Amino acid sequence: MLRFQITALTLLVAHVFLFPLGGTAADRPIRFNRDVRAILSDKCFACHGPDAQTVEGGLRLDLPDEATDPSMGAIVPGSPEESEVVRRIFSTEDDEVMPPASSHKSLTEAEREVLVRWIAAGAPYEAHWAYEPMREIEGGDADVGHSATKTIDRVISARLDDEGIRPTERADRITLIRRLSFDLTGIPPTADEVQAFLDDESTDAYANLVDRLLNSPRFGERMAIYWLDLVRYADTVGYHGDQNVSQSPYRDYVINAFNDNMPYDRFVREQIAGDLLPDATLDQQVASGYNRLNQTTEEGGSQAKEYLAIYFADRVRNVSQVFMGATMGCAQCHDHKYDPYTTRDFYSLGAFFADLDERGVYGARSRPPMIRVPGEKLQAELEAMDREIETMKAGIEPLRQSLIADQDRWEADVIDRLDDHQEVETDWIDEDLSLDARKSGDWNFVTKDTDPVHRGNRSRKQQSDGLTQHLFDGAKQPFIAAKDSRFFCWVYLDPQNPPSAVMLQFNDGNWNHRKVWGSDDIPYGRKQQSDAAYRRGGDLPATGRWVRLEATAAEVGLAEGAKVGGMAFTQFGGLVHWDDAGVITAAGIPPQVAAALQTEKDQRSEQQQRAISDYYIAESEPMKTHMEQIRRRESERKAKYETAPETVVSRSVTPRTIRVLPRGNWMDDSGDVVTPAIPAFLGELETGDARATRLDLANWLCREDNPLTARTMVNRLWSLLFGRGICASVDDFGGQGTYPSYPDLLDALSIEFVRSGWDIKHLMRSIVMSQTYQRSSTPTDVLRKHDPYNDLFARQGRFTVDAEVVRDGALAISGLLVESIGGPSVHPYQPAGYYAQLNFPRRKYAADEGANQYRRGLYTHWQRTFLHPMLKAFDAPSREECTAQRARSNTPLQALVLLNDPTFVEAARVFAERIIREGGSDVDQRLDWAYQSAVSRPAEPRIAEQLAAVFESHLAHYRSNRDQAEQLVAHGDAAVTGDLDAAELAAWTSVARVILNLHETITRY
Repeated sequence: MLRFQITALTLLVAHVFLFPLGGTAADRPIRFNRDVRAILSDKCFACHGPDAQTVEGGLRLDLPDEATDPSMGAIVPGSPEESEVVRRIFSTEDDEVMPPASSHKSLTEAEREVLVRWIAAGAPYEAHWAYEPMREIEGGDADVGHSATKTIDRVISARLDDEGIRPTERADRITLIRRLSFDLTGIPPTADEVQAFLDDESTDAYANLVDRLLNSPRFGERMAIYWLDLVRYADTVGYHGDQNVSQSPYRDYVINAFNDNMPYDRFVREQIAGDLLPDATLDQQVASGYNRLNQTTEEGGSQAKEYLAIYFADRVRNVSQVFMGATMGCAQCHDHKYDPYTTRDFYSLGAFFADLDERGVYGARSRPPMIRVPGEKLQAELEAMDREIETMKAGIEPLRQSLIADQDRWEADVIDRLDDHQEVETDWIDEDLSLDARKSGDWNFVTKDTDPVHRGNRSRKQQSDGLTQHLFDGAKQPFIAAKDSRFFCWVYLDPQNPPSAVMLQFNDGNWNHRKVWGSDDIPYGRKQQSDAAYRRGGDLPATGRWVRLEATAAEVGLAEGAKVGGMAFTQFGGLVHWDDAGVITAAGIPPQVAAALQTEKDQRSEQQQRAISDYYIAESEPMKTHMEQIRRRESERKAKYETAPETVVSRSVTPRTIRVLPRGNWMDDSGDVVTPAIPAFLGELETGDARATRLDLANWLCREDNPLTARTMVNRLWSLLFGRGICASVDDFGGQGTYPSYPDLLDALSIEFVRSGWDIKHLMRSIVMSQTYQRSSTPTDVLRKHDPYNDLFARQGRFTVDAEVVRDGALAISGLLVESIGGPSVHPYQPAGYYAQLNFPRRKYAADEGANQYRRGLYTHWQRTFLHPMLKAFDAPSREECTAQRARSNTPLQALVLLNDPTFVEAARVFAERIIREGGSDVDQRLDWAYQSAVSRPAEPRIAEQLAAVFESHLAHYRSNRDQAEQLVAHGDAAVTGDLDAAELAAWTSVARVILNLHETITRY
């Protein structure tokens, strides 16, 4: 038993109680979650916490029974002077002091005081606040409605009264409309909108403004900026060559979901398991693409197994952080050191996603499974074409019936010339290659004594665990294809070890003529949609018998007259015997039809009669013409459909086996096999004997009694509206996170969020209608001193708007902003050579022209490894990982971007034209108009004077240097006016550049 003498330590402990270090904080009762947990987590849990493998001295301070075990004497409740922990934290001996010097952590005097007071109070532990059930506020209004707004003000006001703190006054109306516009739409208000709000003296003016902004289509775009950070949405794959990947329909889904006020629980379900929902709609399939937004690779030589482990870990990190506010990624290699998440929990959560159809290493700039997603206009056009095609197909049977009447006459005529209508079959490979051509690959001939052979004495045996191919090429006398040529090869698939796919491939100068049977494992030419370069032939051929594979010239894209000089035989895995291969030249009637015609009518079988009728009808000119019209229209429809953007989606397949990877080592298969399960300390799913699915996980996340999901989202929405969350660590609700400044309020809002039907707009409206939200962001001297980080929300937040919003504001103020919802990403101006480091393939950035140049920053092409420099300068993340809160910096580089980035120079030039045309007749009027257009309020005299000085000095300069003026006003793709003086326009452009660079222009107050 650890004991020590009561000497100087007793006096030191007594000193803590007689002379407490703090003021009000030291006077209030100690709470474990608020006051103690953070200290233990930060300074002690690394050695004495949840990771059982690294516990030092057998002492765990995260478990109350072990921490207060009398046999240890570490913590003696009520007796700090007898507690070994207290002795150690006050020790001056290097080999005894805790935390040890090697940890590079030390306790402050205030932290020691808290620990002593806590132990003296009986060392009461509390379960971690985030994992406990959400609790109602006593005396609170349970009705959904205005209760949340009232609760916000009541709870915060009560705390401020207790602290003796006076909040700031209500912000002025101009500040409020700018704040709301930025928070709810990401676009600053126009001067007309500001004036209309100022002129509206009704009691509902503010509420009406809130409703108008919440119902604006800009709301979904503003919210999508944040959500895409969370789910690490980008337009490129991230690893190695960082190639492009199409997934903009997912972004459109997110925008529309927020605009439609989709209930958050449905939003969660559709993203995690949209493909598993009954009769999943196109939108739900698109939503399921969330699971596929992780970084991927197509680097040659990469180990697929390694990258599957990387994708797995990334997915667990993202799901846990986005929906649970949890840092489960810390448990990939060992039990979490600060939270109850174990390594088994990590792999069990990831096992929910083991059913996803994905590859470790991709190729051909494709990430199957992918689907095309037509927009509304295109979808309407496709549906009209479908109706037309169906009408044309409905005409087939009437035409058939009209042709039947002439069948007897046709038979009589064709029987007389039957010998001229036989098909010709030419073998290219039988016992060996009969063509004069180059062989490539392993031509492993075997005999019928040991192996299956279709005809003759030999066949070609191929066996592999992966991709294998043999071929011939460069035939001295290539085959000249006709439109009805049919290529064939006989195959025998071993029933005990069949391949997953087989492919025939033809070369007429290139190899982009393929037909594949079975899975999509063969990467050559692989595309989401079947086409001539990758024609899907259906299921794998039957095993245990010889089957003839056929591919027509038309279906593999060999035009009439194409010179076919090569043929390849490919399989993925398994054991295959390949035999006769060649081409069938359709000189006339197929053999089976010819045989049927040579049979007496009354002797023909039903099958023979049908074969004759089908051939006659198909070859009749009226039917050929009709079918060609259908094919042409279907081809046009297909071409139009293929203009729709593609997006990655989830597709469920047989789940792969998931093991715990010791120390996260992807090569170590010694760990236990795990099945899908939620973290053990949070309970378990009831799925009977059935394996739990992603839908089960989503349903658990959205259960009313889940302690994490609602809290996490509510805290983040609050953070968007104040600049910090009720829990400041919006990305971490665990032991290393911060304790909420108002835990009861967070619970109350979370409960209302669930009761409202997970209504995001209702919650945000409730918050922005509160007096707390409407307060001024200008702190008093008292607040600066006692609440520098605004933990108590006695004032509003003040911060630079997001990078995309900085850009949107400049475009909106200038009049250049082009607004349309959704669509593929766009490419604003970017410095030449910025992509010089990109390889595989090398790329040269091409800026868009026309309307795409002026769309909202949300739609900017997101190159993970080379993010657009304007976005990067203003702290936008690369989106390689979940970003729950962007960094906020204030650097000279940002000012240089606002002055010199081509977008901002062009915006200033176009804004200058507006200043001249709309701003009034003299300099003072124009300056006032320009300033109000940008920041919504009149310029103070000192600011107006400085802007006037800029104008006068630049006007003089440009009048003396007209070539520079003309160069400046010609900047950008927007049309250049010809009726304004270039020097004057250039001078006003300089003024506009200054205004767009103002702190107030890009700051949300």
